[in-house]
Amino acid sequence: MRMVIGNGLSFEKRSPRVTIWNEYIHERTDPQIAKVYPKGIHIALAEGLQPYGFLLRTATLEMLEHGLTKETLEQTDVLIWWGHLAHEQVSDEIVNRIQARVLQGMGLIVLHSGHRSRIFQRLMGTTCDLKWREDARRERLWVVDPAHPITAGIGQYIEVEPEEMYGEFFDIPAPERLVFISWFHGGEVFRSGCEYQRGLGKIFYFRPGHEAYPTYYNKDVLRVIANAVRYVGAPHGATPTYGEVKPLEV
Repeated sequence: MRMVIGNGLSFEKRSPRVTIWNEYIHERTDPQIAKVYPKGIHIALAEGLQPYGFLLRTATLEMLEHGLTKETLEQTDVLIWWGHLAHEQVSDEIVNRIQARVLQGMGLIVLHSGHRSRIFQRLMGTTCDLKWREDARRERLWVVDPAHPITAGIGQYIEVEPEEMYGEFFDIPAPERLVFISWFHGGEVFRSGCEYQRGLGKIFYFRPGHEAYPTYYNKDVLRVIANAVRYVGAPHGATPTYGEVKPLEV
């Protein structure tokens, strides 16, 4: 679709192309988790995001090249990442490939225990470690940047119950924009919605989503992820050139 604005200026508007990656181990090995996500977390996310009109595909660890071939990533505007048990099974080649695409402008959304994924650690340059407690109680995610587009349609906070606790200190670089902080019943707080930019690519880390709980059926959680897709997948400017260049004509 071509839209015209202002003095005849135009831009192309199309639905973001989204690849949802899930290691897809818990759901195939743990009957209790299979009851929560019988088709896998990746399918639950795809079904939850389908009403937003995105062009969706899914990929899992066991697929050839983890489902993230060069062609797939070249056709991806936003990569959503969920992992937990098998971070070290993701190959160097794929980590390098994702990093290159982020630097070129692909958006990346990292969910829950994806904080320890090799790609997130690579892009952050830190351990990305934290405190945790799996106690199946309440999480309240407070909006601390209501002007941010990722919070569109969300009230002052999101209530998620039950959810696993993550607590500070969270070993990440200071977020370029902090969108959410979480409070848990044990008194812990956590930087749970963090934005970064690497090269031309935007990155958003969003905390909720423990595999044993139905968090990815929560409409507010899905709304945040959908908003994040639009935000990190927005078009960027011209790709810069490097190295020796000829002088411009003046």
